[in-house]
Amino acid sequence: MMNWSFFRSADAAATLEPAGAGSSPAPVLKKPKIALALGGGAARGWAHIGVLRALDEAGVEVGMIAGTSIGALVGGCYLAGKLDELENFARSLTMRRMAALLDLTIGGGGLFAGMRLTKRMQEHLEGMAIEDLGRPFVAVATEIRTGHEVWIDSGSLITAIRASYALPGIFEPIRCNNRVLVDGALVNPVPVTVCRAYEQPLVVAVNLHYDLYGRSAVVKHSASRQSLETQFERDGDRDRRANLGLTGVMVEAFNIIQDRISRARLAGDPPDLALQPRLSDIGLSEFHRASELIERGYNEGRARIAEIQRMQEAIKIYG
Repeated sequence: MMNWSFFRSADAAATLEPAGAGSSPAPVLKKPKIALALGGGAARGWAHIGVLRALDEAGVEVGMIAGTSIGALVGGCYLAGKLDELENFARSLTMRRMAALLDLTIGGGGLFAGMRLTKRMQEHLEGMAIEDLGRPFVAVATEIRTGHEVWIDSGSLITAIRASYALPGIFEPIRCNNRVLVDGALVNPVPVTVCRAYEQPLVVAVNLHYDLYGRSAVVKHSASRQSLETQFERDGDRDRRANLGLTGVMVEAFNIIQDRISRARLAGDPPDLALQPRLSDIGLSEFHRASELIERGYNEGRARIAEIQRMQEAIKIYG
């Protein structure tokens, strides 16, 4: 016959045993923090601010950020505790104020030197290093001479951000440690691969180009007549002028490059969840529409919070 008194006495002894005596306590399961891959998109990047506001409001902790171009700017400011200042700056922008911030340069590697924008960043980020942020941060840039993808994970935060958003032909390249660096969107527009390399358990990407062009298509076309009209041409949900001008052609070409590279890289290494705010009606240079962009980012983030939390519950880790 089983002696139940033995087990009762053993249970009592275990209950009375002081904490910390004997074997170490069992590890506790925790919800993982998320890693954010914040994509490039020029003015559309203000939507990242709204996404981060939605995550904070829901209590979703961010453990790491990898950012490309304006994704590096917003992500770096967030981890530095300067998101309020960046949002105030973004909402204050008008077309006139934007023009005042652009310092035209002649004979350089871009139309604008970018020093006025740098001066504004220095007001809040001067002397801050990436190592000071407390959480991993990586700004993605491109080495213009070799085409290498460059991950900046230490050193000056301002230099890292400037290198990541140095759009070729628009801003001067950044010279850093014998490398000439330009916008990271040339090689990795939505840097999910960076988060994967850091072995993050839950990667959430914010893709700002998802709804710009739709599926890639091959169009058969006749070259029998050249159109010289300058009227508006209907292109999906957007109106564009046939005569884009030099800057317009450069920006639209870069837009296409980002979109196609994003699709290819995300297909090969998809995030656990992709946030895709609808932004196709807002141009890359429309920085003065920050309030709309922040709201759209916030709405997209808020709509996906439940999915993020379910994924966190599904992959709890030992802490």
